[in-house]
Amino acid sequence: MIAFSFLPLFFHCIPLLLSREKKKKKKMGKKLVMLPMEEVDISSVKYQREAIHAPHLTGYALKIFVWLVEIPFLGSLIMSFLKRQNKLTQMFQKTLIPEAPMCKPEFPPQEPEPGAIIMDEDSAPVVRVELALKCLPPYDPDRHWSNDSPGSFLYWTIGDYAHAYRSRHVTPLMVAEHVISVVEESNNKKPPMPFLISFNAEEVRKQAMASTRRFEEGNPLSVLDGIFMAIKDDIDCVPHLTRSATMWLHKSRPVNEDAVCVSRLRSCGVIFVGKANMHEMGLGTTGNNPNYGTTRNPHSIKRYTGGSSSGPAAIVASGLCPAALGTDGGGSIRIPSSLCGVVGLKTTYGRTDMKGSVCDCGTVEVVAPIAATVEDIMLVYAAISGSSLEDRIAMKPPPPSIPCLSSSDSLDVLGSLRLGKYTEWFNDVYSTDISEKCEDALNLLTKTYGCQVTEIVLPELHEMRNAHVVSIGSEAMCALNPDCEDGKRSEMTLDTRTNLAVFRSFSAADYVAAQRLRRRIMYFHMEAFKRVDIIVTPTTGMTAPIIPPSSLKYGESNLQVSGYLMRFIQAGNLLGLPAITVPVGHDKQGLPIGLQLIGRPWGEATILRVASAVEELCLKFRNRPSTFYDILKAV
Repeated sequence: MIAFSFLPLFFHCIPLLLSREKKKKKKMGKKLVMLPMEEVDISSVKYQREAIHAPHLTGYALKIFVWLVEIPFLGSLIMSFLKRQNKLTQMFQKTLIPEAPMCKPEFPPQEPEPGAIIMDEDSAPVVRVELALKCLPPYDPDRHWSNDSPGSFLYWTIGDYAHAYRSRHVTPLMVAEHVISVVEESNNKKPPMPFLISFNAEEVRKQAMASTRRFEEGNPLSVLDGIFMAIKDDIDCVPHLTRSATMWLHKSRPVNEDAVCVSRLRSCGVIFVGKANMHEMGLGTTGNNPNYGTTRNPHSIKRYTGGSSSGPAAIVASGLCPAALGTDGGGSIRIPSSLCGVVGLKTTYGRTDMKGSVCDCGTVEVVAPIAATVEDIMLVYAAISGSSLEDRIAMKPPPPSIPCLSSSDSLDVLGSLRLGKYTEWFNDVYSTDISEKCEDALNLLTKTYGCQVTEIVLPELHEMRNAHVVSIGSEAMCALNPDCEDGKRSEMTLDTRTNLAVFRSFSAADYVAAQRLRRRIMYFHMEAFKRVDIIVTPTTGMTAPIIPPSSLKYGESNLQVSGYLMRFIQAGNLLGLPAITVPVGHDKQGLPIGLQLIGRPWGEATILRVASAVEELCLKFRNRPSTFYDILKAV
């Protein structure tokens, strides 16, 4: 019924589209000229609330829309109309941008981070993990094993598993059997919770047996030995295929070895449970997946997890694993981590080696961890950190570092940090529950530790969002063009095909203009970092959206929801800045809310330090998910 009501409306708009094309030609002589970035008066900048104009489509309406936009001439008209509605045409085709293009993040030299311990990225991962472990406060078994106070909720951490194994309470093989039963049970639920796309119970038992043997012999490889982790389906992990949640990619992309990040974790003894579900090709923010089933949010199974790292975030939030690996090119780690109430780190671009991931040659994406706690994030980050040779030559990154949370001067370092808040941007959310909870967390932080909150202004945020979508879209289209020409487009989900129709409409001139904007926006952020150490925002502009039943079979296109979910995340990707989301509470519907901390280039140690403090202050506001597997207790 929706589809048939949509068609007359659309065909009624075709004359309007044609008439606007004629008007457009008459205005081609007019252009806007941007001031050089150094001449922009920050004090005169006015915040512009974002309004995305695009239809919300599911079911047959989406199917018909995709059919229309893939008709060559008609599709171009539709895309041209939508781009003008959202001011992309004005920005990229009618505006003179004076700056030179910045085709990948370029960072000015940075001062060393206070109170940070430098890691040797050429050392073995087990050495870095051991160093990270020494930077954490001493493990307190009573906190986790004797915690019976009503209303309190704590996830089982890497430290808890390590303690249980070394105390011989349980073995990795015992845990493996319970994890296997949970995975099998989750697939048979009504509705199903498809956490994993690829799972092999015997492979999990094989890894767990090897880990158990190491503990029996008294030779565990590291604190990560026997820790169960899931790997997003766009990262190679032998013996699993890499599908990137498609039905076809694995046929043309053989997996002969682990991705670099997976290899580093494997050398530490990590047990991989399988390949986690995701939004197809990472081209979406909800986690909707008609191919393998849509992963449900553990806090409310009627709602999305967020994407594209939907499976990794849900697996951690449900207690199935203490950590997972995801990728983040447009908030794909931070969005689902925030919506599922866990911690998600997006590292500085170039900090981790991307070899072995599907998107290993873009300019916006990184591989990074999702975990139940900041301490667990630190341990996994220590294991996988280390730039590729190409990035070391081109970007000259300083060695990775982590905060020494166990040192006596840690509180002094924390109290000296300056937090930047752009209030109008901070408050531009779908529900005031989000901004209020994030504000409460900041107030707790300043009251407890004396951190200073400074008002800042960040110009051209709307330009940043559009420059990001052109950059990531053009890079995705470049990577997928051969497959589309090979007939694979028809095998993709309708949501992906809608996005590709948008991306296909971008020209080479649009891409260059976006890179010119990247240089401007980098300049404005670096100017802000002269006054502050961290920029604070909510992680998302809305909490977990409801899953429309009509979206489960054919998918969903809702760019307005995507706009809210991506409102605060683009600086991390377009500019390559490190960022982390940490849970700070729930809205009135019981859905998690995350606070985002954006750091200076290579400033992972600083954001991890503040995230740890925020986590501790907000721990009492953390609720147990309605779908939760108490793995260690059950074993």
